[in-house]
Amino acid sequence: MTDIHSPFTLGKIRLQNRFVMAPMTRARANADGTPGILAAEYYGQRAGVGLTITEGTQPSEDGQGYLMTPGIYTDGQVAGWRAVNEAIHARGGHVFYQLMHPGRMSHPDNTPHHRQGVAPSAIAPGEQIYTLDGMKDIPIHRALTTEGVQSTVKDYAYAAKRAIESGADGVEIHGIAYLIHQFLAISANQRADQYGGSLENRARFAIEVAQAIVAEIGADRTGIRLSPGFAGFGLDHGDEGPDLFRYLVTELNKIGLAYIHIVHYGDDDILHDFRKLWGHVLILNRPGRPREDIGKDIASDLESFGAMVLANPDFIERVSTGAPLNTADHSVYFGQGPDGRASGYTDFPACLMVGRRSRVGSRRWCD
Repeated sequence: MTDIHSPFTLGKIRLQNRFVMAPMTRARANADGTPGILAAEYYGQRAGVGLTITEGTQPSEDGQGYLMTPGIYTDGQVAGWRAVNEAIHARGGHVFYQLMHPGRMSHPDNTPHHRQGVAPSAIAPGEQIYTLDGMKDIPIHRALTTEGVQSTVKDYAYAAKRAIESGADGVEIHGIAYLIHQFLAISANQRADQYGGSLENRARFAIEVAQAIVAEIGADRTGIRLSPGFAGFGLDHGDEGPDLFRYLVTELNKIGLAYIHIVHYGDDDILHDFRKLWGHVLILNRPGRPREDIGKDIASDLESFGAMVLANPDFIERVSTGAPLNTADHSVYFGQGPDGRASGYTDFPACLMVGRRSRVGSRRWCD
């Protein structure tokens, strides 16, 4: 029987196990979009997982939505990511960057150029976003022209190229909540050109982004993250939502991406359909998955974990030995903690394994 601790081949890379660190925004990058000073330590601590998928990384100036998030489109950002990649690779891990364009989930105050953001259509999401001046209503963004959509596709491909130049093993296209997902949703996309209207047209942007990235770096280095059950940020797929995602997965399957990463909210029927439609690697993330269920989805090839890896730099060791897990503290997920950047970032304690027992530091047993 397959074990989650067993090695796995993903494209041209050999993963040391079937655990995946899910992408998690931390908002600890520098103002210029370069990774923060502790990013290499943070990711290196957790590189015992087979595959690390980084926090959402913007592909362009227009692609920044939140404060202090990293990018991968300038020379400085490429140089900054090299130390992160080296730290992960030094522990035998591999890394894909998640390319994230927020679309309408952004604010001009949070971008380097302070311009009005872009979206499929000029429709506000009805949400607020954090800025340096506190929470603000997200304004109506400008609708991308047809040429603007195609230019944005090129931005994704360029960012993927820069990711590989920085030493990454590949990229994951972020297809949940943000720009790609907004093109899929009838509540955010009311376009009259080839990117709006029918489900085939609404899926076109996601497919073209995938095709452009594959043309730049190869299918074996390209994945995508989707969630047909996600309905936040004012997104609505309409009655044809399941058919839309079945169509999208079918078309992406033809491109031969390295993997599809599904965030699953409980619609087992569509998950079973995906297993039939998708002929490549499937990564499954179940939000709130309890510890006792770790490894039960291994038929999906790989399992991804978010908060548990965030709070446990030695997650793999704790799972394999039965040591208790640290609890993630949501109050320190984003930005600097009260005592600086390390708080809630690189300061979660690791167990020291001694014989069959484990302890934290040199003071107390972990189990």
